[in-house]
Amino acid sequence: MTIKLFLEAIIKYIVGVLLVGLLIFVPAGTFDYYYGWLFMAVLFVPMFIAGIIMMILNPKLLRRRLNAKEKESDQKEVLLLSAVMFILGFISAGLNYRFSILFLNSNVSIIGAVIFLLSYIMYGIVLIENSYLLRTIEVEKNQKLIDTGFYSIVRHPMYTATLFLFLSIPFILNSMISFPIFLMYPFIIVKRIKNEEKVLDNSLKGYKEYKKKVKYRLIPFIW
Repeated sequence: MTIKLFLEAIIKYIVGVLLVGLLIFVPAGTFDYYYGWLFMAVLFVPMFIAGIIMMILNPKLLRRRLNAKEKESDQKEVLLLSAVMFILGFISAGLNYRFSILFLNSNVSIIGAVIFLLSYIMYGIVLIENSYLLRTIEVEKNQKLIDTGFYSIVRHPMYTATLFLFLSIPFILNSMISFPIFLMYPFIIVKRIKNEEKVLDNSLKGYKEYKKKVKYRLIPFIW
């Protein structure tokens, strides 16, 4: 662990908290938005804990996860679409609360939070299984193919976890007008996976054989 890595992680974490908070609570017109605080808690508390663990046990993985500079042009488009999705999704949730447009039973938010946390746990397990995971699409020197654990079920278990993570967000925020916006994500992630597999086919030894062994990319028996 280095001071530079620690500062970079802390700064990005604080910026993330402030940015998400502004996108949710400013449109809501108040900080008295319980579902907004619930989402902030389930998102940023586990993130903080995971960051501390990586910083102590595997700073190299943390450094990889902090790098978000895409080289692939298709992936830059994916990042832009994802950013638009989150901005519109959070703003619409805040507006939904301010103007009381469409609410569900509060138990739905609790169920959404449970799904979110379980998906976060799956995300963490995948990171443990594959320490080569980056936020960008590239293959590192001497990178090994992982085909055990969740990787023996689907080829992209991290994206499976994020699919459930992001689709549970409107339920946590109790904002069903946000749900159609977050439904953009399955289409965004399909685009990302298709481009990623082209890179892996050309750069990761054994990946073409792995694709024959594990047929499903995201969800078993579906795709």
